[in-house]
Amino acid sequence: MRFADLSRRGARTAPGQASVEATRVVHQAASLLLAYPSADLLASLPVIEAALAGSPSATLFEPLLAHLRAGELMEAQSYHVQEFDLSRRHALHLTYWTEGDTRRRGEVLASIKQAYRDSGLLGDTGGELPDYLPMMLEFAAHEPERGLALLSTYRPSLELLRLGLEDDALPHAGVLEAVCRTIPGRRPLTRAEVHALVKELTPTETVGLEPYPAFVGLPELQRSHA
Repeated sequence: MRFADLSRRGARTAPGQASVEATRVVHQAASLLLAYPSADLLASLPVIEAALAGSPSATLFEPLLAHLRAGELMEAQSYHVQEFDLSRRHALHLTYWTEGDTRRRGEVLASIKQAYRDSGLLGDTGGELPDYLPMMLEFAAHEPERGLALLSTYRPSLELLRLGLEDDALPHAGVLEAVCRTIPGRRPLTRAEVHALVKELTPTETVGLEPYPAFVGLPELQRSHA
């Protein structure tokens, strides 16, 4: 997904598709803005901002847009590395929040990658783990139904990441809030509720027993779109 795609979003959209397209804009914009900053990204901030104009979530993106505009590219890159690559408090790999470093995480990652391949959109993740949030958001922007189902599965991870960003007052917090708002169903309102949901979805790994199946439910997702 490229910046030009974002600039065309929302044009001549049929009424029944409006909410789907609005969600895709949020997912694509979040995918671009949460990734490691590049010169292309900084040059394309006006395109992203224009695509978000009129969206109920537009104001949630403003702090991060302002942050990226405030300094030089190297400053933005250094900040990103410090906050996301060197800190587990803001891990952008969603299975880290639910699977940690257990054996089960490998199975879950393989399931996510297979979902990408089955869609026909991606055969190679470019060395990045398939649970990398910008990649999952890009997938959701291209494949709204499958992508939103995948993001819904990782609502606990998204909410925990959002809470961490809010606690540390990072400008990215609003973008996570916007993403969480696109996921249907009841949201956990407190950190305790989020942790309870993580426990419910993630069984404790027991050494010596057969590995638990991944909770992502991707086989069901794949069958529903076969």
